[in-house]
Amino acid sequence: MKSLPDCFGRQVRLTDERLAHILEHPEMKGLAVEIERVLIRPQLVRCSRSDAAVRLFYEFYAQTIVGGKWLCVVVKYGDNDAFVVTAYLTDKPKAGEDLWPKK
Repeated sequence: MKSLPDCFGRQVRLTDERLAHILEHPEMKGLAVEIERVLIRPQLVRCSRSDAAVRLFYEFYAQTIVGGKWLCVVVKYGDNDAFVVTAYLTDKPKAGEDLWPKK
């Protein structure tokens, strides 16, 4: 298990089980380092509209094995804990309140 800093200064857990699950998807192969990087320096962070405790960290990659896509890292925050739920490639960020960059 890794403990990674996010752009807000909180520590986020990334368990071996979650990382293995994410990397099972062929399009995610080779993106483990990028998952860590997106937590630290995202292009965009939004609050989930379906769960107020979830943040969606985004970075656009012009070249992935499936073309230009956004990498989304999903993090759930509790009072004293934060952990990566999943990560995936998507065509566009989900709607929601922008939390980063700070305005």
